[in-house]
Amino acid sequence: MNDVIVRLLTEIYGASQAEGLAEEIGTLVAKRRSHLIPPENRGRGDLPLDETDAFLITYGDSFRRDGTVPLQGLREFADRKLTGIISGIHILPFFPYSSDDGFSVIDYEQVNGDYGDWKDVAEIGASFKLMSDLVLNHCSAKSLWFRRFLEGDPLYRDFFVTASPDDDLSMVVRPRTHPLLTPFETSEGVRHVWTTFSADQVDLNFANPAVMLEMIRILLFHVEKGIQVIRLDAIAYLWKEIGHPSIHHPKTHAAVKLFRAVLDVAAPWVVVLTETNVPHEENISYFGNGSDEAHMVYQFPLPPLVLDAFLEEDAGVLRKWASNLTGLSAKTTFFNFLASHDGIGVMPARGILPQNRIDRLVNTTLKRGGLISYKATPEGSIPYEMNITYLDAVAEKELPDSVRARKFLASQSIMLALRGVPGIYYHSLVGSENWREGVEDTGRNRTINREKLQLDPLLDAINEAGSLRNRIYSGFRAMLQARRTTSAFDPAGRMEILPTEGAVFGLVRISPDKKERVVCLVNLAPVAKEATFPVIVLGGKPASDFIDLIEDSSVVPLITGKDLTFQLEPYGVRWIKPRN
Repeated sequence: MNDVIVRLLTEIYGASQAEGLAEEIGTLVAKRRSHLIPPENRGRGDLPLDETDAFLITYGDSFRRDGTVPLQGLREFADRKLTGIISGIHILPFFPYSSDDGFSVIDYEQVNGDYGDWKDVAEIGASFKLMSDLVLNHCSAKSLWFRRFLEGDPLYRDFFVTASPDDDLSMVVRPRTHPLLTPFETSEGVRHVWTTFSADQVDLNFANPAVMLEMIRILLFHVEKGIQVIRLDAIAYLWKEIGHPSIHHPKTHAAVKLFRAVLDVAAPWVVVLTETNVPHEENISYFGNGSDEAHMVYQFPLPPLVLDAFLEEDAGVLRKWASNLTGLSAKTTFFNFLASHDGIGVMPARGILPQNRIDRLVNTTLKRGGLISYKATPEGSIPYEMNITYLDAVAEKELPDSVRARKFLASQSIMLALRGVPGIYYHSLVGSENWREGVEDTGRNRTINREKLQLDPLLDAINEAGSLRNRIYSGFRAMLQARRTTSAFDPAGRMEILPTEGAVFGLVRISPDKKERVVCLVNLAPVAKEATFPVIVLGGKPASDFIDLIEDSSVVPLITGKDLTFQLEPYGVRWIKPRN
């Protein structure tokens, strides 16, 4: 194994164990190497992603049809509705599980039999880049690993993090309100297991090198099965230490770097994405030095800030925040999203939005049929997450469908225009509304945004001209096709936020070679607005003919000269470049 891997293992486990562990990792890689074959649709380069890349986020059983397994339904939906506009699919945990809609994994190497099998996954991966979750902070309390722990098997005795109820755990950062420790009856008596997210999700002990080796083996197995983007779920909480907040531990960062280093040796086409729902500076710390840790990090402040901008009809805070986005190298980028299988996070907006604006987000969510989830803090329970579809959050039901779709698509255009790779939740792509009936069935707030869809009625609704689903899907399709036409949207390119005012948000995207420029404008207001910017923004070259990439048609500025002024309709979106 190379010196980087030895150095990281030394940092994590000490010099006495590093060489031996490096040899074991080398053996794991050697066993898999002949099976680690780069897919035909793989990305290339230091950041193996480009302007053609966008991901659909979905569960393995989101698209259903009687008589077929859900993964085959997903494949049919993808073939019919994603081809040519979306390059990849993030299939949320599709393994056998016991709770949390897949994030309490029982077996990391099997496909949930209710969804299909590895052949079904491979058939999707033949046409689309696959992203999957490595749920490595914890596994299911129903797993074989944990059962052996309970039975006292010496190989698994230290597989999970345990502590005493008498230990001072007051420093530990908590994402949930339930107790941190859960008692379990074992062959050795009661042991209290660290359970960060739920009593059914038992935290793995990475201080035990056997756990690290097992997870690296599973990582390589997933790559062998065609996974091209590895999402490290809840990675910030990986390393536990009494007397430490146990979030962003230095050894957690070293672990991410170790996964990256192993992949750089074994499968350099694979992208590492960290899921860390934390403030910006903490979030981008997972980029490391720009080439040794994550390729991508989630852009968690984006969902609440875009929603706030539309509620206020003012992009001021969003504009200021986006102007200060830093920490990117040519080898790193953001994973931009507005909706996900969870809700709209409140915590990422703290410190950016004043409290009265956060209160408005929460109150508007409740008013528009959503729910609020809470987390424990030393000051008591506070809003943690707004559970609502993004369509219902940003575009009130009272609007006509045509206006509602236009407003919603205006919000999505911001996510698609910002530097990074877009991640589009399946309910956003097809214009779904709150599923309160599901919440009543499960008792879980997050179910509101996790409805399973019958494939044939869904396709009929998408194809029905003038329907809400049709308007939203068609609008997404036009924007996604436009992104693919120019390297200005390459995630390794540059982005500059324009000094627009009020309800107009604008930015310019610049290709890595600086030859392509596109100005992206959006009007957050229900009335027409004008957007003015210097012609130099588009390269300084005089032009009499401009093209709107979304409409694929000519657009004429209201005013020309050193400045260009363009008209924006209510909730209008324009992506403008000089016609070559």
